[in-house]
Amino acid sequence: MYLVDVRYPQSIKIQLAQDNLNTHVRTSLYKAFVPPKARRILDDIEFHYTPKHGSWLNMAEIELSVLNRQCLDCRIPDKLLLKQEISAWEKRRNQLSCKVDWQFTTEDACIKLKRLYTSIIF
Repeated sequence: MYLVDVRYPQSIKIQLAQDNLNTHVRTSLYKAFVPPKARRILDDIEFHYTPKHGSWLNMAEIELSVLNRQCLDCRIPDKLLLKQEISAWEKRRNQLSCKVDWQFTTEDACIKLKRLYTSIIF
């Protein structure tokens, strides 16, 4: 609603790029707003989804999951300590040159994303 009514009220169509999170679907607007309002908002938005396998958002989500498991798996009593813990975790992670073990291959992309491309050249 903010994008449509406040930020870009004069826009004919707002192109919205987003990941494939299960809450990022049109029906979510019908859960948040009455049907006429949801329909009006949807009429002004054109959705573009990132590929399920291969998006930088997926990599960021993976890294946040690692942070949660390795650093935030216990109660941290205050903001200062939270910042220190995350900073130490990040420093160690960078020293180890940790990377996402991305296993989505070009061949997989040809199969799973073929509807997005008319031809793929290797």
